Amino acid sequence: MNLRRQLFRALGASALLAGPGAALLPTARAAKAYAVTRSDAEWKAQLTPQQYQVLRQAGTERPYSSPLNHEKRAGTFACAGCQQPLFSSATKFDSGTGWPSFWKPLADAVEKKSDRSYGMVRDEVLCARCGGHLGHVFDDGPRPTGLRYCMNGLALAFTAGSAPAA
Repeated sequence: MNLRRQLFRALGASALLAGPGAALLPTARAAKAYAVTRSDAEWKAQLTPQQYQVLRQAGTERPYSSPLNHEKRAGTFACAGCQQPLFSSATKFDSGTGWPSFWKPLADAVEKKSDRSYGMVRDEVLCARCGGHLGHVFDDGPRPTGLRYCMNGLALAFTAGSAPAA
């Protein structure tokens, strides 16, 4: 048997062992210690079912469903789970995608993680304080960074007032 055939058999066997549709499902979250940690029951008690699905299970809200997509006042967008300030309104822009978008997070507010779910490779954006799923970052944003932090409105809380410096 040639090497190529052995490779395809090995790949097929590993796919069968992983289970049907495994490559299409979100990847499991690796355990990491965050400054804010809560049990699953505590997160469920604190968040709405929709917020829990987005922040703790890496879900995505429907596009154009968040009122924060249209928020134009000066202020701060924070994590809905732990209230960590994440984005200044000064970096918000209308990306036309249906989700609140920003070209830059606040310093040390978020972290990125490779996301290979649903047959794609993307950079997932997490709250650096509680590990909550916020959305994804793409390289098709405006200047000066060229980035588009495409966030779920359900993962954010907005406080109007003077915006932090960009």
